[in-house]
Amino acid sequence: MTPGRRVLCAVALGGAVGATMRAVIEANLGAGSAPTSFPWSTLAINAVGSFLLGALSVWGTPLAWWVKPFAGTGVLGGFTTFSAYAVAADALLLNGSVGAGLGYVVATPLLCIAAAALGTRLPSVLGLQRGSTPAAAGQE
Repeated sequence: MTPGRRVLCAVALGGAVGATMRAVIEANLGAGSAPTSFPWSTLAINAVGSFLLGALSVWGTPLAWWVKPFAGTGVLGGFTTFSAYAVAADALLLNGSVGAGLGYVVATPLLCIAAAALGTRLPSVLGLQRGSTPAAAGQE
């Protein structure tokens, strides 16, 4: 199997895992059953995923070739969801919850950016080296 196909398989498998995790969380916590319900689970999923992706993006210790494509693009890409964010914001706005809809539209990217920034500090807090690029660390 070519290196490109191996990466593609890692991403596809990770995406299935991440999307399944999101579906299970939303089924158990509720994504907001009514169009005017605030989508707390989607907000939390996107913030947690942003935090973890931030940490993974600066992870400086050597990882197997498949870890970042599987965990980053695959799992976390499948776990987080821009489409559900957009649909929930649209539903809130169209169903008269303008304040909640605008709050959600503004809060989600701000919270996710802050979570990703915080996540980039996790490897150093754990005592792992920071700042190496995937190519420099032999990742890809």
